[in-house]
Amino acid sequence: MHQRPAILTGFHFTRLALATLSERYDIAGHMDRPEPRLVPANAQPHVQALVTTGSVGVSDGLMAAIPRLSLICCYGTGYERIDIEAARRRNIMVTHGADANAPDVAEMAVGILLASTRRIARADKMIRRGDWTKRIPNRFGPIAGLTGGKVGILGLGAIGMEFIKRIKGFDVQIGYCNRTRRSDVDFPYFPNVMALATWADYLIVALRSDASNRHIINAEVLKALGPRGHLVNISRGWAVDEAALADALRNNVIEGAALDVFDEEPYEGTELQPLDNLVMTPHFGGGTEHAQRRMTSLVRQNLDAHFSGKPVVSPLPELRDMAEMTVGRLR
Repeated sequence: MHQRPAILTGFHFTRLALATLSERYDIAGHMDRPEPRLVPANAQPHVQALVTTGSVGVSDGLMAAIPRLSLICCYGTGYERIDIEAARRRNIMVTHGADANAPDVAEMAVGILLASTRRIARADKMIRRGDWTKRIPNRFGPIAGLTGGKVGILGLGAIGMEFIKRIKGFDVQIGYCNRTRRSDVDFPYFPNVMALATWADYLIVALRSDASNRHIINAEVLKALGPRGHLVNISRGWAVDEAALADALRNNVIEGAALDVFDEEPYEGTELQPLDNLVMTPHFGGGTEHAQRRMTSLVRQNLDAHFSGKPVVSPLPELRDMAEMTVGRLR
């Protein structure tokens, strides 16, 4: 008989995160992949909460395989691979990390933007190969630098606002595209991504993750960004059509790009790897100690509230109407 609520993990969390969760909950098992057949048989009858990430996801079938499941906690902001309608139908609450890692992801966006525009990764590799044998101007082609450039932000939520705080120091022009115009900023607003890409030199993708944004960055948008343009994606991989991006980088449709996120993770494709005008990092924009502490704390707060019969702290926006209706959810 389990006296403490049992939870299942669907992601490789840090020791500190697991220790924090273990203070009040039994970690009944772990799944390397979100497949119903991988739910540990000895844990299946007891598990009431699943702690995972939105990029890993939870299907209707997985929910069905855990009969007492009443809570899914997404560690981090994204929840794009969670079957929200299935969760609603099954009266399973889903939470996410909301804005917990926004400052850290924004910091990463600045870093990989600079790495792309200033050719930092390419220059590092050149020296390590022993190819720096003479001083040659414009070795990597003309470099504009950020100063005076036009930075377009696609999705002006918490991460976008944190990015603005950091990028303003580079004396750039800032514009944005959002679902709705914000009343608390005075930057130029663009009604759609094509208009923003046409205006911008540097396009930063900071969208909320949902299915409506899949491949919002396509061949037409990249062409509009232009041959001196750079693309940065720190939101979710499926926002960018990777085949179209590879083609644009190979054929100088845009000058460069930087990705911290990919359509499938870990990235095992072949199209992007040979491109020396692309900077790639393994989805660790929110991987700082500060962000991990904040995200772990938020998961713990959501678990504590849920199992105390209270509304969770950070429900998905699509499920906020369910948050107050806690009666009968625990099984």
